[in-house]
Amino acid sequence: MEINVRGKNIEVTEALVDYAQKKISKLTKYLDRPKEAKEAQVVMSVIRNKHIVEVTVILNGLILRGEESTGDMYASIDKVVDKLEKQLVKYKTRLNRSLRQQSIRAMNEKLLPPEMREEEEAEKDRVVKTKRFPLKPMHLEEAIMQMNLLGHDFFVFANAETESVNVLYRRKDGDYGLIEPEYGS
Repeated sequence: MEINVRGKNIEVTEALVDYAQKKISKLTKYLDRPKEAKEAQVVMSVIRNKHIVEVTVILNGLILRGEESTGDMYASIDKVVDKLEKQLVKYKTRLNRSLRQQSIRAMNEKLLPPEMREEEEAEKDRVVKTKRFPLKPMHLEEAIMQMNLLGHDFFVFANAETESVNVLYRRKDGDYGLIEPEYGS
């Protein structure tokens, strides 16, 4: 796994880079095929005596993201790695459970009478509400204003500049994040 470490408002020392790489590379022990992990981006920053570490790990078809802040950069790295480990364990548990349920369903389809199959299918995850709305092309500033007027934490809009559907969201720190689709990879 390629691990890129950079700093924002801080000069990242070699010791910090080594520590972050060592800790993040341990995440591969949770993977069946460690080569699944393609890259990890680590951003370290200091804002008003808070040492913030943001980590984004890109796996095959999965993106893990964690952010932690403490009074010490090493503690922040430890905490964010713990958070990512929990995300990986949760993902693997869900994946294994899903695979087990699929094999049980396949067996039940062969063994159960049709009326019992219908009951089992009703217990699946379900979408309880579908919302439709017109996508009006707008600029980012207009989307921020619209989201604030609605009082929502996220807003889906057609970006007038890129001509693609984007998702604008409010981050924990009060700033905004923008999700843009990337086609191809």
